[in-house]
Amino acid sequence: MATMTAAQRREQARIEYDAFLRDCPTNQLLDRISDKWVALVVSALAAGPMRYSELGRKIAGVSPKMLTQTLRTLERDGLLTRTVTPSVPVRVDYTLTPLGRSLSLLLSAVKDWAETHFDEVHKAREEYDTQTQDRA
Repeated sequence: MATMTAAQRREQARIEYDAFLRDCPTNQLLDRISDKWVALVVSALAAGPMRYSELGRKIAGVSPKMLTQTLRTLERDGLLTRTVTPSVPVRVDYTLTPLGRSLSLLLSAVKDWAETHFDEVHKAREEYDTQTQDRA
């Protein structure tokens, strides 16, 4: 049996990632980044740093608890940084990291797609619902 270096083992593990497997770390990451609040927070921060209150106003419907949880999760995952500026009151700014900016390109594209194609999806839903009702 050939001995592998640590770098070779990491590369082999990366090749073997399979997001279709529930226990695969990439499946868990995909679950996290496909969350609605994550997509909206990352898309909002793509425009530049924002304060907590600005994010809360920008993202309609997000509760303070959910916004806080989402921001903490994104910080833990290395997608944003939280900067505290001592003042009265304390100022806290959130900024995407380079990793977060790379994700924002994808999530902003999905958000833009949803905004562009919602009428088509809505029409398809209505047609489907009508056909389904006719079958019953």
